[in-house]
Amino acid sequence: MDPNLLYWKAEGQSFLRRLRIWVNLLDPTLLLSSDPEIQRAHSLFGSGEKLNEKDEAALTISLSSVHSDSGAALPLIFRPPALFPATGPLVVASLLPHSTVKPALFWQFLLQSYSAGFNFANRNSSSEQGQSISLKQLLLITGTISYSTCAGALPQIFINRLGVRSPAVQTFFRSILPIPLSATLAFFNVFTVRSEESETGIQVFDHNGNPVGMSKAAGEKAVRETALSRAALFGMTAAVPNLLVLLMKRVRPFQRNSLLVAPFRHISTALVLGLMIPISFSLFPQLGTINREQLEEELQAAAVGRHLFYHRGL
Repeated sequence: MDPNLLYWKAEGQSFLRRLRIWVNLLDPTLLLSSDPEIQRAHSLFGSGEKLNEKDEAALTISLSSVHSDSGAALPLIFRPPALFPATGPLVVASLLPHSTVKPALFWQFLLQSYSAGFNFANRNSSSEQGQSISLKQLLLITGTISYSTCAGALPQIFINRLGVRSPAVQTFFRSILPIPLSATLAFFNVFTVRSEESETGIQVFDHNGNPVGMSKAAGEKAVRETALSRAALFGMTAAVPNLLVLLMKRVRPFQRNSLLVAPFRHISTALVLGLMIPISFSLFPQLGTINREQLEEELQAAAVGRHLFYHRGL
């Protein structure tokens, strides 16, 4: 078992502890670490030696920059600390009330493309070691981006194609519909991009960290948990600012000066996204557990103990 997973096994079994860890790991300055620094940090972390205060930096670099299946450094743009700087502007722009369909499609395309890349880079890749991306997976990612882009722009498409002029109906399409739509598309993006884990299975480990075998049941659980956490992230990011804007429009200062609405929407969206990223990452353990009875029959016979562990991915 990778040293990163051993750390999550020891320290990441409670929500509050995971949240505290993720707040530290999402520091954007960690993106300045070079690949050699990351590999040195991962080697030091995995040496088994007791880390002193100075070496705690190596622990943080390893957890935030190394893939826990391959042991290789993650692509810079798809490391966890890059999620907020990359998606912040895209989420804000995608939730704007656009005047035409083209800008809505453009921003949705960028957001869904980055989300698909992040989900793929941070997947469980235990069944794919030494293999390049398959044509099937490439087509699946392309189809996911295309479908999500069109579906994400549906509110603006409805407004333009139906010629909606009613303020109440426009409010529904611009402020209410994007909430369940954002959550659903985030769930769909993870579920389809990482569907191969459910089909081929992922590595499961016993209590001592020894590999037991490949389990489709564990793969399904890992994908489902990650998809739910991502739905919570983007659903709440769409819900809170939109509902706050609806409430603020009834406040006298906002009624007198409608120009205040736009900056308030932008700032609140960025704040909610920044707060929800560590919360969503902490909803489920990074090293998940699955009951022995839920595994395939051949794995139940080989398994020792009541629970087994699996890398959930991110």
